[in-house]
Amino acid sequence: MKSVIVIGSGFAGLSSASFLAKAGYDVTLLEKNDQLGGRARVWETEGYKFDMGPSWYWMPDVFERYFKCFGYNVEDLYHLVRLNPSYRVVFGPNDHEDQSANMEELEAMFDRLDPGSSVRLRKFLKEAAYKYEVGIKDLVHKPSRSILEFADIRILKGLFQLDLLKDMRKHVAEVSTHPKLKAIMEFPVLFLGALPQNTPALYSLMNYADMSLGTWYPQGGMNKIIEAMVKVAKEQGVKFRTNAEVTGFKYAGNKIVGVTTKKGAFSADIVVAGADYHHIDQNVSGADKREYTEQYWEKRKMAPSSLLFYLGIKGEVPNVLHHNLFFDHELDQHAGELYTTPQWPTKPLFYASAPSKTDKSIAPEGCENMFLLMPTAPGLGGDTEEVREKYYNIMMDRLEQFTGSSIRDRVEVKRSFAFSEFKSEYNSFKGNAYGLANTLDQTAILKPRLKSKKVSNLYFAGQLTTPGPGVPPTLISGEVVSKEIAKDFKL
Repeated sequence: MKSVIVIGSGFAGLSSASFLAKAGYDVTLLEKNDQLGGRARVWETEGYKFDMGPSWYWMPDVFERYFKCFGYNVEDLYHLVRLNPSYRVVFGPNDHEDQSANMEELEAMFDRLDPGSSVRLRKFLKEAAYKYEVGIKDLVHKPSRSILEFADIRILKGLFQLDLLKDMRKHVAEVSTHPKLKAIMEFPVLFLGALPQNTPALYSLMNYADMSLGTWYPQGGMNKIIEAMVKVAKEQGVKFRTNAEVTGFKYAGNKIVGVTTKKGAFSADIVVAGADYHHIDQNVSGADKREYTEQYWEKRKMAPSSLLFYLGIKGEVPNVLHHNLFFDHELDQHAGELYTTPQWPTKPLFYASAPSKTDKSIAPEGCENMFLLMPTAPGLGGDTEEVREKYYNIMMDRLEQFTGSSIRDRVEVKRSFAFSEFKSEYNSFKGNAYGLANTLDQTAILKPRLKSKKVSNLYFAGQLTTPGPGVPPTLISGEVVSKEIAKDFKL
């Protein structure tokens, strides 16, 4: 058996490890931290259980397909519920709109705000369904090692339908120019790493995922997906080592023969880096084996970082749903401070999640489990406790005003997480939270390569390579890289 070392136990690492072990490779997965899951770890304290990373469960078909590859249905592993309403969008005090999971109710909301817009929404979502079909079922499964991979009749015929040369802002305006509807429709691309006017309209497929496929939640939290993936991996024979941060590679010519960690050394025929690509490339590989220069990395456009607060609150918080988007200030101003003139935001938008509204098991009885998330530009300086507290109070002022409830004096658990922790916990490039920006000039073969050109047995998976950031794409990333290894290193 050929031995494979997988670095990192996030979605990409667990996915690649499981597919490779199933194919007959001897797989050992090394995790830097003391808990498996990468960014999808949990923090438990005083009866509260917090998902520390992803909180939106979109594209349920991707998860279903993944687990079926190993003989499971999702319902065999965790209980999934569809949220209705999917989320609440707050536009100001006593002013909000709820995104219904029922299409008739959703269309009625569009027509109430902009008469006749539901007809245009229907056309928009039909086109988005095609993009989803081609994008999620075809394009993201390409390893992007050659332009010839995309010489597919279906893809070439559909280039205009994919709207690669149109931007999201113009595409959304074809449905409605009502400010509330524009904000609702542009929201799904906010974290992709560019302004809506600089994001290809291809990503209206995200609106299809949102409005048609729905927002879901695994009871017990998002880490239930990790638990299920670990179960699958162990059944395939994957071996796990935690507290095993990788510090270097041992080479024989242009081939890795060993992986050095703080827990000892491991021999390897093949290495899959599911950890931060930039960190492995610049800090672990060695100067003469780096895939890219530091100048190359500095020119990459990154998706945002985040300032998060995990809160355990005594008593309930009224007037909020499981997911709440505070769009009560100008979207373009905050987005510009993320992508155009990077700086700490002047009037930030933010996201407030209260999963205890859906799942009573994650908080003590009668209490609320919440977290607040404010997108920030990656690589900013000034990440101090004073700055964090400033924005905590800004967000709390607006949350308390909207809910009509005093919350701060009921907070009994509080933890912040931002640039410093993204770097120290995950070796995250520029402290980013979401990976590489999904811009046209960083798509497909223009992303950092899946396979090293300098090291014959080193591969990369995860949010800084193909197919890109987000939980479903990184899940697919592991499958894609495993298939490439199977081609290159036949058993």
